[in-house]
Amino acid sequence: MLKTIYLLLCILGTVLPYSQFLPFLLEHGLDIPLFIEQLFANRISGFFGMDVIVSSLVLWVLVFWEGTRLKMANLWIYIAANLLVGVSLGLPLFLFMRQQQLEQQTETVGY
Repeated sequence: MLKTIYLLLCILGTVLPYSQFLPFLLEHGLDIPLFIEQLFANRISGFFGMDVIVSSLVLWVLVFWEGTRLKMANLWIYIAANLLVGVSLGLPLFLFMRQQQLEQQTETVGY
Protein backbone atom coordinates (compact mmCIF):
# COMPACT_ATOMS: atom_id res chain seq x y z
CA MET A 1 0.00 0.00 0.00
CA LEU A 2 2.79 2.43 0.94
CA LYS A 3 4.60 1.83 -2.34
CA THR A 4 1.38 2.54 -4.27
CA ILE A 5 1.05 5.86 -2.47
CA TYR A 6 4.66 6.73 -3.30
CA LEU A 7 4.07 5.89 -6.99
CA LEU A 8 0.94 8.05 -7.08
CA LEU A 9 2.91 10.88 -5.50
CA CYS A 10 5.61 10.44 -8.18
CA ILE A 11 2.97 10.92 -10.86
CA LEU A 12 1.40 13.90 -9.12
CA GLY A 13 4.86 15.30 -8.37
CA THR A 14 5.69 15.24 -12.08
CA VAL A 15 2.37 16.26 -13.65
CA LEU A 16 1.57 19.23 -11.40
CA PRO A 17 4.93 21.06 -11.62
CA TYR A 18 5.23 20.41 -15.35
CA SER A 19 1.69 21.73 -15.91
CA GLN A 20 3.20 25.08 -14.93
CA PHE A 21 6.68 24.67 -16.40
CA LEU A 22 5.79 23.42 -19.91
CA PRO A 23 3.78 26.54 -20.84
CA PHE A 24 6.76 28.65 -19.71
CA LEU A 25 9.10 26.55 -21.89
CA LEU A 26 6.77 26.82 -24.89
CA GLU A 27 6.53 30.58 -24.53
CA HIS A 28 10.12 31.47 -23.56
CA GLY A 29 12.26 28.42 -24.26
CA LEU A 30 14.90 27.52 -21.70
CA ASP A 31 15.52 31.12 -20.66
CA ILE A 32 17.32 30.56 -17.34
CA PRO A 33 17.75 34.27 -16.46
CA LEU A 34 14.01 34.87 -17.00
CA PHE A 35 13.18 31.73 -15.03
CA ILE A 36 15.24 32.93 -12.05
CA GLU A 37 13.84 36.46 -12.37
CA GLN A 38 10.29 35.13 -12.24
CA LEU A 39 11.10 32.64 -9.49
CA PHE A 40 12.24 35.50 -7.25
CA ALA A 41 9.83 38.15 -8.59
CA ASN A 42 8.44 38.90 -5.12
CA ARG A 43 8.91 37.84 -1.51
CA ILE A 44 6.28 35.09 -1.66
CA SER A 45 7.68 33.43 -4.77
CA GLY A 46 11.18 33.90 -3.30
CA PHE A 47 10.00 32.17 -0.13
CA PHE A 48 8.84 29.15 -2.15
CA GLY A 49 11.97 29.22 -4.31
CA MET A 50 14.27 29.17 -1.28
CA ASP A 51 12.15 26.46 0.34
CA VAL A 52 12.52 24.23 -2.71
CA ILE A 53 16.27 24.86 -2.95
CA VAL A 54 16.82 23.94 0.71
CA SER A 55 14.46 20.96 0.42
CA SER A 56 16.48 19.75 -2.57
CA LEU A 57 19.70 19.92 -0.58
CA VAL A 58 18.06 17.99 2.26
CA LEU A 59 16.90 15.38 -0.24
CA TRP A 60 20.44 14.99 -1.61
CA VAL A 61 21.81 14.40 1.90
CA LEU A 62 19.03 11.88 2.61
CA VAL A 63 19.61 10.07 -0.68
CA PHE A 64 23.34 9.67 -0.19
CA TRP A 65 23.21 8.97 3.56
CA GLU A 66 20.26 6.58 3.67
CA GLY A 67 20.92 5.13 0.21
CA THR A 68 24.50 4.28 1.11
CA ARG A 69 23.43 2.84 4.47
CA LEU A 70 20.91 0.55 2.75
CA LYS A 71 23.33 -0.27 -0.10
CA MET A 72 20.90 1.06 -2.72
CA ALA A 73 22.18 1.22 -6.30
CA ASN A 74 22.14 4.14 -8.74
CA LEU A 75 21.64 6.92 -6.21
CA TRP A 76 22.27 9.48 -8.95
CA ILE A 77 18.80 8.74 -10.38
CA TYR A 78 17.07 10.49 -7.47
CA ILE A 79 19.29 13.55 -7.83
CA ALA A 80 18.56 13.62 -11.57
CA ALA A 81 14.81 13.34 -10.85
CA ASN A 82 15.18 16.21 -8.40
CA LEU A 83 16.99 18.37 -10.95
CA LEU A 84 14.71 17.50 -13.89
CA VAL A 85 11.39 17.84 -12.03
CA GLY A 86 11.91 18.70 -8.38
CA VAL A 87 11.64 17.42 -4.85
CA SER A 88 8.07 16.48 -5.76
CA LEU A 89 9.43 13.61 -7.88
CA GLY A 90 12.84 12.94 -6.34
CA LEU A 91 11.56 12.37 -2.80
CA PRO A 92 8.66 9.98 -3.46
CA LEU A 93 10.77 8.09 -6.02
CA PHE A 94 13.55 7.64 -3.46
CA LEU A 95 11.05 6.63 -0.76
CA PHE A 96 9.46 4.10 -3.14
CA MET A 97 12.82 2.51 -3.93
CA ARG A 98 13.89 2.70 -0.27
CA GLN A 99 10.74 0.84 0.74
CA GLN A 100 11.43 -1.78 -1.92
CA GLN A 101 14.99 -2.17 -0.65
CA LEU A 102 13.77 -2.56 2.94
CA GLU A 103 11.26 -5.22 1.86
CA GLN A 104 13.96 -7.12 -0.04
CA GLN A 105 16.28 -7.01 2.97
CA THR A 106 13.48 -8.27 5.21
CA GLU A 107 12.80 -11.16 2.83
CA THR A 108 16.51 -12.02 2.73
CA VAL A 109 16.70 -12.15 6.53
CA GLY A 110 13.65 -14.43 6.53
CA TYR A 111 11.11 -12.47 8.56
